[in-house]
Amino acid sequence: MAKVLFSVQYDILPEKKDDYLKVVKELKAIINKEGLEAYAVYEIKGKPNSFNEVYTFASVEAYEAFDDNEDERLNILINKLGDMIVGSTKYQTLVELNTN
Repeated sequence: MAKVLFSVQYDILPEKKDDYLKVVKELKAIINKEGLEAYAVYEIKGKPNSFNEVYTFASVEAYEAFDDNEDERLNILINKLGDMIVGSTKYQTLVELNTN
C-alpha cells in the first residue's frame, strides 16, 4: 500500500501566534483517526509565522476517508485556524511510489 503525505502551507497573522499554538496543540491531541500515522506542524525556517502541517496516511484509502470527517470539535478548530491565516494557503498531496 502506498502511503500518502498531505501538506498544508500558510502564513498566520503575527499577533495570532499564541492563539495559533494553542489551537495546534489541541488539534494534535484529537486528530488521531484510523489510518493517520502522523500529524506534525513545522515552522518554516527563516520565515517567522509561516507554517506547514504534514499529515501521513497509511494508504490512499485512509487519506480519502479522512476528508469525510464529521468530528465537530475538529471542524471548529480547523475553522479557527482559517481565521488566523493571512494570504493564500498551499496544499500538496504526495503519493509514495511503488518501487517493487
